Amino acid sequence: MEEILKNLPEKAKDKNKENKKFFASLRKKAPRDLDVQMQEIHEEEFEKTDCLTCANCCKTTGPLFTHKDIERISKHFRMKPGNFIESYLRVDEDGDHVLQQVPCTFLGIDNYCSIYEVRPKACREYPHTNRKDFHKISGLTLKNTAICPAAYNIVEEMKRRIKMK
Repeated sequence: MEEILKNLPEKAKDKNKENKKFFASLRKKAPRDLDVQMQEIHEEEFEKTDCLTCANCCKTTGPLFTHKDIERISKHFRMKPGNFIESYLRVDEDGDHVLQQVPCTFLGIDNYCSIYEVRPKACREYPHTNRKDFHKISGLTLKNTAICPAAYNIVEEMKRRIKMK
């Protein structure tokens, strides 16, 4: 896995132009069954991908914490939301609550998340490849291909299966 992660940013960069062109054509005229195909590709990839061997998303990026996330997680810790924010979060340049630091404070050395059952919505949905109208978040997906081997593989499989003109 280390070798894959080491080469992933360069591989994603090499495919960036091709991927942007592919997503631009998808936005113009997406196949009717795109969401169904994406769900299939996503499920197939995650049948063979074990996130616990990677956890690169947790090691290199931080999720946004919604108000609901903060409420749920602070309740889990039996903390007041304000204390949770003060202890773990900061406000970024967009005004969003994000982690004070990466890797994620809640990531263990075994790649397990200590707050997995109450983790933020952004973590539950990552890498967002099974989302409805997936093609509308191409910018995020392209960014994720440099972080997540599964996202990279999903985009490559999309290009194989969905032939655009």
